[in-house]
Amino acid sequence: MKITKKQTIGENLLYVMVWSAIILVPVLNSQMMSELHVSMENVLIAWRKISPYLVIFIVHNAVIAPRLMLRHRYLQYLGCNLLLVIGVFWLLDLYEEYLLAAAPAVDPAQETGPHKASFTDLEMYWNVILGFFMTGANAGIKLMYQSIRDEQEMAELKRQNLQAEMAYLKYQINPHFFMNTLNNIHALIDIDTEYAKNAVIELSKMMRYVLYDSGREIISLGNDIRFLKNYIELMRIRYTDAVDIRVEHPQELAEQVTIPPLLLIVFVENAFKHGVSYNRPSFIHIAIGYADGIVTATIANSRHPRTGKPHRAGIGLENVRKRLELIYGARGYALDIRETEETYTATLSIPTLHA
Repeated sequence: MKITKKQTIGENLLYVMVWSAIILVPVLNSQMMSELHVSMENVLIAWRKISPYLVIFIVHNAVIAPRLMLRHRYLQYLGCNLLLVIGVFWLLDLYEEYLLAAAPAVDPAQETGPHKASFTDLEMYWNVILGFFMTGANAGIKLMYQSIRDEQEMAELKRQNLQAEMAYLKYQINPHFFMNTLNNIHALIDIDTEYAKNAVIELSKMMRYVLYDSGREIISLGNDIRFLKNYIELMRIRYTDAVDIRVEHPQELAEQVTIPPLLLIVFVENAFKHGVSYNRPSFIHIAIGYADGIVTATIANSRHPRTGKPHRAGIGLENVRKRLELIYGARGYALDIRETEETYTATLSIPTLHA
């Protein structure tokens, strides 16, 4: 993941900066103590004293911490860390004793100065304590960055799951929508064949919207309204003038006014499915407005008592409720549904979205 790579680069950059500062300290210290020239002898002595800690850090950072600590094998981690710190300083002691034994004796009076430009000569146990302190600091930094990576990866995973769930809910609408529309065209074939051919062309335009444009996370409100109007025109074919169908919407809308696709169609479909009777006066009134970053849609339709099985809410309305929760959260939208014996009114208010 890109997040993991960025965090790893940031962590490694921090280590480079810290060790660069540590390595430069002897040079700066030597320059401050010497009036004319940098004492390279003292600088090299200091770097020699720093080198065991650098070796411990490299092995701990590259091998022990990633393979043991970050995999929660803590007992093995502590054991290997202890062996690393003690082993490095033990080998260093053996190396220095061997050099001292092989080197010619030096008169202490001839020594020009102390070889302590940065780190002092310490007893073995102090070196081990400092080594453990350094690996502990390294472990703390790695755990901190690991925690940040885990949180960001969880957030990314949650976002991906959210997108997958919204896509699943959105595309559940497609077969439901096409089934209703094809039923309309099927009924039209027996009434007016030529008109049915034109209806198929209109349906192909709507299919393009559903299959391609609605695949985006957001779509312009103007395009969504055009889609609704095409659908309404297809639906008019099935009904006589006794059904009062009205659509009100803004005439001029900027492309920046965007909403999630395939939300409003659910309410319009429900209005036609449950609000129209062939033998009783019926109406469907749709009003869409936009003001101050809020899109408001009101879909009102007549109600007629049905015989037989009781009415059950279809997957469409439940689907759109879930999508609204996922996109806006519980308080980011307003959906008000009011029912009387003769009317059913749904009012949806949603903020516009931005790419």
